[in-house]
Amino acid sequence: MLISKHKRIYPLVSIITVNYNHSEVTCDLIESINKLSYPNFEIIVVDNDSPDDSPLDIKSRFPNVIMTPSPINYGFAAGNNYGIMKARGKYVLLLNNDTVVTKNFLEPLVDKLEADPTIGAVSPKIRYFHTPDTIQYAGATPYNLRTMRNRAIGFGEKDIGQYEEDRKTAYAHGAAMMIPIDVIKKVGMMSYAYFLYYEEADWCYRIKKAGYKIFYVHNSLIYHKESIATGKQSPLKIFYQTRNRIVFLRRNAQGKEFYISIIYIILIAIPKNTISFILKRRFDLLKAFYKGIIWNLNNISNKEIFENPVL
Repeated sequence: MLISKHKRIYPLVSIITVNYNHSEVTCDLIESINKLSYPNFEIIVVDNDSPDDSPLDIKSRFPNVIMTPSPINYGFAAGNNYGIMKARGKYVLLLNNDTVVTKNFLEPLVDKLEADPTIGAVSPKIRYFHTPDTIQYAGATPYNLRTMRNRAIGFGEKDIGQYEEDRKTAYAHGAAMMIPIDVIKKVGMMSYAYFLYYEEADWCYRIKKAGYKIFYVHNSLIYHKESIATGKQSPLKIFYQTRNRIVFLRRNAQGKEFYISIIYIILIAIPKNTISFILKRRFDLLKAFYKGIIWNLNNISNKEIFENPVL
């Protein structure tokens, strides 16, 4: 569906967010979305079977929302995929529920994709909500497939206008990324193997492998509260980051690079993290770290890890 206004065409954008036990946080996001200057969007909220929440409150406060309850919590990737299956837009915008958007952030993202069909995903500039002059994301470097690490460009810097131009980037940010629905139909949706963390990195890797570019769009801005659902340095976070770092390696590294990565994990990553958690007396995190490694050993022959769901 298209809307024409002042001789400009506004393609429908399907905005998808996943709620889990934080309806009030999700409502803050929706309230900011409803103030957008962009006139043609739908809001799809997927509730991931919240055990300690009343997600129907979201629908009662915001009747324009398409509320989509999931009968079971299959994770962040599956929740977003569920929303994508309901989307009617030309573009799909995934937003973390702990973000707040600015009034004019949507137009630059749409304009970027409309201008170049070879672009497969875009992300806005992201600043921290509680320190609104501090950048979280202004693009990203490629993942080093040997260490499974990369960095967000601008991370932790005061925003003084140093990233005021669009740039090609290695990865879009999972907190806010827009993808044309035709690209999703071509490369598939996010892998269910991840549950939480690394799913958007893997998705971007596949988008680029299919021949598309990914861009950071400088004049689009949102704010991110970050880690509301999982907490900072929680056992849940450590488990999934450890587990999925190795899953990402298994899905995307090949040949010599794969074996160098395994050596790095055994000789450097495992000893380093073990010593760090022990010195901090965070034995709960140490347990979660090893649990993530053991999960991969137990699933070494699991072919489902390499599957990509299609739309």
